[in-house]
Amino acid sequence: MTIRDLPRSLPGIDEIEVLIINDGSEDRTCEVAKECGVHHIVGFAKNRGLAKAFMCGMNASLERGADIIVNTDADNQYVGADISKLVEPLLHGKADVVIGDRETHTIDHFSHFKKFLQRHGSFIAGYLSGAKTSDATSGFRAFTREAALELNIISDFSYTLETLIQAGRKRLAVQFVSVRTNEKLRESRLFKNIFQFVKRSGSTMIRIYTTYEPLKVFLGIAAVFLTSGLFLFARFLIFYLQGSGGGHIQSLILGALLCLLAGFLAILGILADMITANRKLIEEILKRERDHCK
Repeated sequence: MTIRDLPRSLPGIDEIEVLIINDGSEDRTCEVAKECGVHHIVGFAKNRGLAKAFMCGMNASLERGADIIVNTDADNQYVGADISKLVEPLLHGKADVVIGDRETHTIDHFSHFKKFLQRHGSFIAGYLSGAKTSDATSGFRAFTREAALELNIISDFSYTLETLIQAGRKRLAVQFVSVRTNEKLRESRLFKNIFQFVKRSGSTMIRIYTTYEPLKVFLGIAAVFLTSGLFLFARFLIFYLQGSGGGHIQSLILGALLCLLAGFLAILGILADMITANRKLIEEILKRERDHCK
């Protein structure tokens, strides 16, 4: 159904090719794809997860010389005709990355709790990425070739949050457009329950933000410890001036330890920031290598 729903022509696009990523499927995925006239099939012999499958598809598209890459899920969640909405801002140079906004608050089969998580999760992802975000976990996305070359997924879970935060931190122009969704055919295979999804998504956001903004993260934590240490110092000083400092020596010791820990965290932040600068150089080299592979 998903393949049949894809457009065969679009205004401003000279040629459309369909690429399927087979993430270790044990069914007839490859055979059915060939029967449906799919141009390219890539993938893994064993399941390696959504993030790895996404990056495999991106690299394969870049190697084949794609100027625009559109990603959609295989579960027929998104309406294929809306690909034209994703591509239009790219063609007019208004965006580097376009994400389909499902307007999750209107989807009937989403529970109130899931809608709550989607809304607040998108807000947090938007804050971390520095881009206004309305549907952070939507998998219906379009990328220019230049934007795709900039992205490097390191997560083993999902690519949606990581690509969004990376795009924001790399100052790519991200735009959201409203898209339609089809009726749900099956439950998600990405996670067992909503709490696992929240846990893994939260850890992904923290890790990726720390990767690109380590100095802010470490200095922020260091400031908390330093403030606590200075508070304990002040507490001891007050009791000392009142003549009862001997009974509160533990405040002085703990305050010193917290200040030392704050200094240690600040040093870690500086070192991590230097590593991030080196990472940027490596990513630039990787970008050039990937661009020459076509």
